[in-house]
Amino acid sequence: MTVFQALILGILQGLAEFLPISSSAHLALTPWFFGWPDSGLAFDVSLHLGTLIALAWYFRAEWIKLAQSGLSIVRNRKVQTTEEKRLLFLIVATIPAGIAGLLLEDLAEHSFRSPGIIGVALIVMGGVLWAADRWAPRLRALPEMKWRDALLVGLAQVCALLPGVSRSGSTITGARLLGFDRSSAAVFSFLMSMPITGAAVAVKLPDAVREGVSAPLVVGILAAALSSWFAIAILLRYVSRRSYGIFALYRLVFGAIVLAVFFARQ
Repeated sequence: MTVFQALILGILQGLAEFLPISSSAHLALTPWFFGWPDSGLAFDVSLHLGTLIALAWYFRAEWIKLAQSGLSIVRNRKVQTTEEKRLLFLIVATIPAGIAGLLLEDLAEHSFRSPGIIGVALIVMGGVLWAADRWAPRLRALPEMKWRDALLVGLAQVCALLPGVSRSGSTITGARLLGFDRSSAAVFSFLMSMPITGAAVAVKLPDAVREGVSAPLVVGILAAALSSWFAIAILLRYVSRRSYGIFALYRLVFGAIVLAVFFARQ
């Protein structure tokens, strides 16, 4: 892999991780489109290190509050404040995807990365995202979340093991179907990404490092960090005033192009 290829993949990872358009789909499809060598799941997950850096810094005040809440729960042995509940909800929401990731790791690394499957997933999830955002009520704010909500959004995150579904897309859609407003759905989705992405990086980053800490790897991680920051800031501002419809349309068009190229190459 060249530095240029790693730069492009890093930018795509950072942008697509938080926009509901599927970073895994873009990382798998870009080499396929242009005839580049397959970066492999270890490299793709390594790019998430850049995502984690951006996520930790952007929400640093929130993470400090959550850490303090964890200490408070341990000290008082009870849950009282909104922040303490949110911490436990994040733990509950992370468990389903963590279990599914361990059970389906081989499929996620090989079988699920077929362009045909990804194209279909892009289109289907685009339609679901549009429908949920168009017709679901927008009555609830994040402090109104309950245990059931956290578990259901966590189950929605399991679907993101299939490239093309999108982790942020599935969790935002799940939260919107439960009646949360657009900004609340996005914020909880972003916070949810920290533990599951951190676990994936912890497992796969050593594989990439064993192959050598190369210039492309470093460039890719830095590019992912910068573009992740940009994506978070843009999406939170955007959805405070507009719908997710533009992202659903992008998924439909991109998925159709993927399927057209896929069948043309058969």
